[in-house]
Amino acid sequence: MSKRFDYESGAQVITRIRIAAAVAAASLALGALAACGDGGEDAGGGNTLKLWHYEGADSAMGIAWTEAIKQFEAAHPGVKVAVEEKSFEQIRQSANMILNSGDAPDVMEYNKGNASAGLLSKQGLLTDLTAEAGKRGWSKALTPGLATTARYDRRGIMGDGNWYGVPNYAEYVMAYYNKDLFAKYHVQVPASLADLEAAMDTFKRNGVTPLSVGGAEYPAQQILYLLALSKADRAWVEDYQLYKNKVDFHGPQLSFAANTFADWVAKGYIDRNATGIKAEDMGVAWEQQRYPIMISGSWWYGRMVKEATFQWGTFLFPGTKLQPGSSGNLWVVPAKAKHKQLAYDFIDITMQRGIQNLLGNSGGIPVAADPAQITDPKSKELIANFEAITGQDGIAFYPDWPAPGYYDVLVAGVQKLINGSAKPDAVLDEIAKPYNDNRANVGK
Repeated sequence: MSKRFDYESGAQVITRIRIAAAVAAASLALGALAACGDGGEDAGGGNTLKLWHYEGADSAMGIAWTEAIKQFEAAHPGVKVAVEEKSFEQIRQSANMILNSGDAPDVMEYNKGNASAGLLSKQGLLTDLTAEAGKRGWSKALTPGLATTARYDRRGIMGDGNWYGVPNYAEYVMAYYNKDLFAKYHVQVPASLADLEAAMDTFKRNGVTPLSVGGAEYPAQQILYLLALSKADRAWVEDYQLYKNKVDFHGPQLSFAANTFADWVAKGYIDRNATGIKAEDMGVAWEQQRYPIMISGSWWYGRMVKEATFQWGTFLFPGTKLQPGSSGNLWVVPAKAKHKQLAYDFIDITMQRGIQNLLGNSGGIPVAADPAQITDPKSKELIANFEAITGQDGIAFYPDWPAPGYYDVLVAGVQKLINGSAKPDAVLDEIAKPYNDNRANVGK
């Protein structure tokens, strides 16, 4: 997951977005809208494109998509975009019910992966975008690695099959650090996992809890996954994410992760009260300089550029070439959308160079920008780190993706590691069962 404003994507951080009002249009516009429809259009026409997304207005995506809405409305006289206020959790928990009803939006931001977009595609709730992806050039604009999360086979497993979503940004998990606090306690940016633990130990000895962690949502499980990735290789990632081979939950990867995570809690690197902390509160606490380090996604980056009042930087989680990350969340078109052609037009605008360049200069990671037009120094740093990950085949997706409902399973498991209500081996047994149950049912 991501998230983050996803999670997420993201992994995604949940924030509010402004609601754009829908207004009445002239009968001429209604006729034009009806004329452009396909089989999924409302036969009676319509003058509103219903859009759901959960990015903050000041985030890179929020800024870019606000501009995309203006361009869409200018290109479609008489049509307005109505943005409904939703959160990542609202959409995640109610997507199946909403998309099975007559209230489905025309276009929606949705989490990627087997457990999310893959499940909805398997259930027939999403429109097959394969033809549009080819006709409009989306399939050529995205690298094969980024396209992995856009395509799903008949089982709902990502990487192959038809296009059911379009990502127009990318994301990855990193460590955000407070340069002022690092300097105050003479801590260096860690180059290894041992360095990171030594740095956290220095902070703890000086009465400072090192990590800002949100155990009530996605952030804590991403730390667990990073620890597993420090002992993993590409083959293990594909076994875990794509079911290529059976995964041993008591093998060296996940055993190391669970035991190390529990050890970090015991040493005071992670607060035990983190079980009740949501992602938003985690980020605000780091902004308030209560913690020197926050391990989370690039979806925070643009916001931190605007809001952080101290010197800060980022580094990739040390000790591993594999990092949680992927394409960003997907634009999907529900099977019951009333204005599909308009939805395709809107998605297409978000993939154009102008919007992509704006996204890149606002603190996001564009997928189809002109590199020469990305001029913001912080944005260049963000994109350079992502290129370093992809250059060594380091994208490892997110821990909750393999199975439907696995996000909640991992939240509960990591919370037990934080509050000490279960030992690492017991937590591994707990998270192994639903994973293996789903693996056994794939394709049925």
